[in-house]
Amino acid sequence: MLALEKAFLIGVEGVTEILLVRHADCYREMTQAEDPPLSAFGRDQAQRLARRMQHFKPDLVYSSPYRRAIETAHAISDDVRVDERLVEMPLVITEDGTLDFKETPESAVKRMRGVMDDVVAEHEGKHVVLVSHAASILACLTDALHLEPGNLRLFPYFTSISTIRVLGDRRMVGSLGDVGHLE
Repeated sequence: MLALEKAFLIGVEGVTEILLVRHADCYREMTQAEDPPLSAFGRDQAQRLARRMQHFKPDLVYSSPYRRAIETAHAISDDVRVDERLVEMPLVITEDGTLDFKETPESAVKRMRGVMDDVVAEHEGKHVVLVSHAASILACLTDALHLEPGNLRLFPYFTSISTIRVLGDRRMVGSLGDVGHLE
């Protein structure tokens, strides 16, 4: 069993463990469409996430520049670095509720891979949290799982945690959309 764990980069020295966290809810009670703050429900989610992060003990927390992500990140740590690349894929919601993305999945994968590469290069062997957005997190997971961009059918719920372990060129997914802290 230990050999299997090592194959998936569990307990291996030098592994950088990255938690991809979707921001908390900002849509309930929303009064401003552009860069809304967390809702009361979202602030509760962020506090539950923060309690869970006490066990993970992140060395660094990065955030998208959007207010909902920054507020979520600050629930985890007072020391938050903003990375402009952690933004959501630009999109328009059409009249019928369809999402019309203005960035290609391939572009989002490339953008998020750049974030991951830079984080691993700067913080090798550390525990890092990246607070981002649903579609961008999916792009990152798609890349780590070696799937075609746009083909991962998963909805990362608010404050969900997806884990990627990185060592050299190897990327192993440890969890997808975990929301145990919300139960």
